[in-house]
Amino acid sequence: MKKTIFSLTIVLLMLSGSISAQEQFNPQPQKQKHSPTSIGMVIYSNDVETTWNAFRLANHSVNQGDTVQVFLLAKGVEVDNLVKENKDLEEQVDAFLEKGGEIQGCGTCLQSRNMDGPQICTFSSMADLYALVRKNKIVLTF
Repeated sequence: MKKTIFSLTIVLLMLSGSISAQEQFNPQPQKQKHSPTSIGMVIYSNDVETTWNAFRLANHSVNQGDTVQVFLLAKGVEVDNLVKENKDLEEQVDAFLEKGGEIQGCGTCLQSRNMDGPQICTFSSMADLYALVRKNKIVLTF
């Protein structure tokens, strides 16, 4: 009887180990089930690749059902000019805006760069940035 229980235990352990190993090498794609969330993104870079990736993430997040707010700060307000020079970035920004995305720009930062009529963002303030931080469950910086 003890030998039978021991043998069964060994067989079960071997089976569970082979299943785990098989799952490790052939993982099945899992559909993520999550409830939508709110994401705030603060972009303070004027690097094209960084801002392009930030807007790619913003678009992906919106496609997943999340709400996304973008605030351009410091050099980030220069995205308004960068979209005129980079087609890929322009496509990402346009897609975000077409999906109802909101882009705010630091008014002081815009004014210090003599950007009186930004095309992709609205003049905003530190109070707006504070509201973005307080409102959103997740805040990312780029």
